Amino acid sequence: MRLRSLDDSIPLKLLRAREALMERFRPHLLAAGVTEQQWRVIRALAEHGPMDASALARKTCLLAPSLSRIVRDLADAGLLSRTASKSDGRLTIAGLTPKGRQKFERMSKDSVHIYAQIEARIGAQACTKLMRDLDRIILTLAEDDQAPEAAAE
Repeated sequence: MRLRSLDDSIPLKLLRAREALMERFRPHLLAAGVTEQQWRVIRALAEHGPMDASALARKTCLLAPSLSRIVRDLADAGLLSRTASKSDGRLTIAGLTPKGRQKFERMSKDSVHIYAQIEARIGAQACTKLMRDLDRIILTLAEDDQAPEAAAE
């Protein structure tokens, strides 16, 4: 078996696809004064409610050190609050402030429009199929990653 050519590298194709998509969103994020990572945190908190740092890191695919800085910056901007967990005082819970919720509401309108443009260009069925295929890949590879742990138990 031979190594795939660079042009046929799945991770590289996914990165190129991500960049092509993000080119459509970056002007919107720049105009709103937030980074891609900050927007992911705002969206996660808007869609799923307050959560601790580990849950937030998983939802947003951010590493803990980056997330800590992003949470601090968003809190300094008045977009999110941090409170101690009632069930475990060692945990800090992040949640959107009213100002953060307003920012999400304003930005989400533009995001919906951008998604509609992407679907119009690519096709709604192609987008739906892509999402299903990506979910299947994520689920299958996550199951493979957990298999050795299950066997060791």
